[in-house]
Amino acid sequence: MSAFNDVEVELSIVLGATRLPVREILAMSRGAMIPLDCTQDDPSLVLVNGHAIARGHILVDEDRMSLEITQVMKRRR
Repeated sequence: MSAFNDVEVELSIVLGATRLPVREILAMSRGAMIPLDCTQDDPSLVLVNGHAIARGHILVDEDRMSLEITQVMKRRR
């Protein structure tokens, strides 16, 4: 297994999503607010190489953010 220890994967945390017309995106400037399809209490999604592997909640401690895993997803076969 130690051969896999240095293999890198892309890990992303998805807070929420939305769909916007290109005209709205082009009209955005600094400070624009983008509404998401979630609330602050909804779990965030953990993706590894584009595949959902877990859900969790964002934690904020002063100027640092982290994610607490609350559910590990079942593997697809």
